[in-house]
Amino acid sequence: MTDSVELSIVIPCLNEAETLARCIEKARLGIQRAGVRGEIIVADNGSTDGSPSIAQKSGARVVPVKEKGYGSALRGGIQAASGKWILMGDADDSYDFSDITGFVNKFREGFELIMGCRLPVGGGTILPGAMPWKNRWLGNPVLSGLGRWLFHVPVGDFHCGMRAFRRDRVLALGLRCDGMEFATEMIVRASMAGLTFAEVPTTLRPDGRSRAPHLRTWRDGWRHLRFLLAFSPRWLVLYPALALFTVGAAGLLWLSFGPRAVGHIEFSVQSMLVCATAVIVGMQAASLAVASHGYLAHLEILPPSPRLERFIERLTLERGLLGGVLSTLLGMAAFVTALVRWSSTGFGQLDVISTIRVPIIGMVLVVGGLQLIMLSFMMSLVRVERGE
Repeated sequence: MTDSVELSIVIPCLNEAETLARCIEKARLGIQRAGVRGEIIVADNGSTDGSPSIAQKSGARVVPVKEKGYGSALRGGIQAASGKWILMGDADDSYDFSDITGFVNKFREGFELIMGCRLPVGGGTILPGAMPWKNRWLGNPVLSGLGRWLFHVPVGDFHCGMRAFRRDRVLALGLRCDGMEFATEMIVRASMAGLTFAEVPTTLRPDGRSRAPHLRTWRDGWRHLRFLLAFSPRWLVLYPALALFTVGAAGLLWLSFGPRAVGHIEFSVQSMLVCATAVIVGMQAASLAVASHGYLAHLEILPPSPRLERFIERLTLERGLLGGVLSTLLGMAAFVTALVRWSSTGFGQLDVISTIRVPIIGMVLVVGGLQLIMLSFMMSLVRVERGE
């Protein structure tokens, strides 16, 4: 029986008694029209309205999933499925399971992840009342555009709830998210793993239920955005850190030899302290980004970055220690210089404005040197784990 199943339609379910039987009937019709050997799985996430009984009476196989969440329900259904291919879709009757031939054709062409596209740009259709305006014109375009930009995924509609994929390929991705961001995780990890993508025009209909949907626009939108940023430490941390470091270092150099005036505004040691803070924070954040990206790439959670890989290869422990020690010694020399100047006055009262600049530079050099030493040791640990 297992070998005879080509396609498993997986429907996550939590109290969907109003629309579930209709979805199952359409799924059965879709399997017949597509000419595949299929099964229908309802991954029930703890329904209390009789949904499991409705699913069984309608001829679907019910898979109970105790762990709460949209992602948990889908993972449970996918793991229990028998088909080589999986097609997933919501149980609210907003997607037409009777029209799945386009997905099956893409499978037969060899694609591994086929996304539905509800947007007109991809040939899709959003019927009146099917999607709130903030989702249609703000949330979905922004998050989809951000996903394409960060991960170069050839997908126009990141958040379409109807999609299909090779079961073995997606299981190998090791998806972990439990909530709505599971859908985003699937695309990002599939892109990183090199899976082949295709899109099929899809029609989104108004929700067939009388109650409010499970989706919470702002909360779930934030969770999608948070996931995208967490999987792109370069844009989340590294590039902002480098910008902060560059601005701070330029300001520090500009103010090192005395106050500066721009029009009627004068910048002095107070501004220099702000610049020094920017340099230190920028260095620490950049170090964290480099170390985390290197380790996540080693674990194959993130794809390697050629530029970062070249930097990490050049940053050997010995070079890092040499640069860090040199910077620390220069900083200590700055402190000694300031001390000598103080001694020349008999360790008396100092003019803070004219004497604090050298210690500020010394502090930045010492902190930067120690940070480089720690980063070098951290990256050496990654190399040890790689066996280098």
